[in-house]
Amino acid sequence: MTKTIPNILLIYTGGTIGMIKDPETGALRAFDFTNLLDRIPELKLLDCNITTTSFDQPIDSSNMEPKYWVAIAEIIEKNYSTCDGFVVLHGSDTMSYTASALSFMLEHLAKPVVFTGSQLPIGDLRTDAKENLITSIQVASLQHYNKPVIKEVCLYFEYKLYRANRTTKINAEHFEAFASLNYPDLAESGVHLKVNSERLFKPNARKELVVHKCLDENIALVKLFPGISERLLGCIFNTPGLKGVILETYGAGNCTTEKWFVDLLKETITRGIPIINVTQCSGGSVMMGQYETSEKLKRIGLISGKDITTEAAICKLMYLLGQNIAPNLFKTIYETALRGEMS
Repeated sequence: MTKTIPNILLIYTGGTIGMIKDPETGALRAFDFTNLLDRIPELKLLDCNITTTSFDQPIDSSNMEPKYWVAIAEIIEKNYSTCDGFVVLHGSDTMSYTASALSFMLEHLAKPVVFTGSQLPIGDLRTDAKENLITSIQVASLQHYNKPVIKEVCLYFEYKLYRANRTTKINAEHFEAFASLNYPDLAESGVHLKVNSERLFKPNARKELVVHKCLDENIALVKLFPGISERLLGCIFNTPGLKGVILETYGAGNCTTEKWFVDLLKETITRGIPIINVTQCSGGSVMMGQYETSEKLKRIGLISGKDITTEAAICKLMYLLGQNIAPNLFKTIYETALRGEMS
């Protein structure tokens, strides 16, 4: 079999990785990615063809919104038949949200979509941008018998490749900015690039890519804390147009057993608004019913987020609400792993 050279599309959305310092003012400005190979000649050593595209106006990741998720998905959709892999350059602050969202939006994805970024700009002397970028492109280029090795949305940062919808940003200063506490890494970059094949997502290769662009943003994220008031929660749960709630509870899914609190949740669920129970802990899983303080939640119909991250829980809720799923099926579907986002 003749080995083909993979075509990789590099998509720059914004973020620190694409910034360089103006030599006169010292201010950061967006890097022109059409000159990427001149700036990083090491990329010419990679066994792939690289083309680039950028958002017309680079987006700081703090300004990232679902409409930009759709824009990224549409770029992938448009180039899916001609490209073998995609690398998305993105600001690190909301990268886990965007990457998680894309994992749900790209149903039957059978090619790699690798998100990466950096803590320092690409032109900085001590930058982590070059290694993250070079290895991400290498990961997206991996093939076995001319077929992609990676067939899911991933996130690469500081020598580790993670399943995107399992990641959380854990540090604003260290190069090791991300963690995947409830799922092992997919690959590790050292002297060799070691891929843990048994951990990779295995989609149905016979099905065509379906790109979902309808996301419902009318949701709330509520983090419980000791002393949270009935008045505050009443306002949130009775917000006009509210479609769903992510409830961050203590430990393995526990919360106060005050009657007003349980009644408020029950009343909200009765109105057809799903409530997803996720843990505030960085690692571990919701296990409703393990303690008396979560038994009532299970009884009134809260949906278990199991070991899903808050980022993925939010994106999954937006995605499923956009699918107009029948209320009697919503709980079952949410509690089912769709893209490897929960155990």
